[in-house]
Amino acid sequence: MQPIDAISSDVVGEAIRIHRELGPGLLESVYEAVLAGALVKRGYAVARQVPVAIDYDDLHFGCAFRIDLLVENRLILEIKSVEKLTKLHAKQLLTYLRLTKQPVGLLLNFSGLTMKEGIRRLVNDYRPDQEPSAISAASARTN
Repeated sequence: MQPIDAISSDVVGEAIRIHRELGPGLLESVYEAVLAGALVKRGYAVARQVPVAIDYDDLHFGCAFRIDLLVENRLILEIKSVEKLTKLHAKQLLTYLRLTKQPVGLLLNFSGLTMKEGIRRLVNDYRPDQEPSAISAASARTN
């Protein structure tokens, strides 16, 4: 199992390459599809639009949210194409991390002049010495 930091590094590299070749300002769905394809080509398992359930007070909500990309059943990617990232975007990714009990996610905004300014790494009690458990296969659909 590859360390999550190595996976993150590969994702960032692909995002930068895609941004350089396609440029900023396309729809999020375009960047999502292209990034998923590039990561699959590199040998990663990638699931798109993964439903996230919420259980509360004996109630089950099967698809309360959707993760844009889930890499290797462990790294959550939230894709944006907006003028500026806000605290709301970070809260969205942190919600996914908490609900899935995953420690690391990347918020990737493809709308800036450079990709570097649009990358945010968010952690949820992440400790590099402890690898996360995979999100259950039942919730992940691999594309």
